[in-house]
Amino acid sequence: MVSAQTKQQDIVSPSMRDLRDQRKGELSDPDHDLIASDRVEGTKVFRPGGERIGKIDHFMVDKRSGQVEYAVMSFGGFLGLGEELRPLPWPALDYDRELGGYVVSAEDDIFRNSPFIEGASAPEWDSAYAKALYGYWGVPY
Repeated sequence: MVSAQTKQQDIVSPSMRDLRDQRKGELSDPDHDLIASDRVEGTKVFRPGGERIGKIDHFMVDKRSGQVEYAVMSFGGFLGLGEELRPLPWPALDYDRELGGYVVSAEDDIFRNSPFIEGASAPEWDSAYAKALYGYWGVPY
């Protein structure tokens, strides 16, 4: 007869290092659908033709649903000076495996006139702001 203690000793739990290494392998696979949040930050943003226009600075996640509401894209500037932060609804971004980044279909005037974030303060997120932002980018909310 095998005791409960013996059964527990026979089970080998993976170490944190094993789990981390497994996670790195999964997340570096371009065919994998999930990506760690720290890997999204800094991801390049392109136009449909492949022209780089900026990068994902960070993104905002609804605390209760876990859904990404919008990404904050930084563009313009040089070495961090003069950069502009613009919120984009997450559904307005399409991931392109060949480019290794997100693609946004919008003309220059759409970007220039889009909502922006002043200073380091995030916009007050409520249903009115969400509808306006999503509407501006032509994405259903």
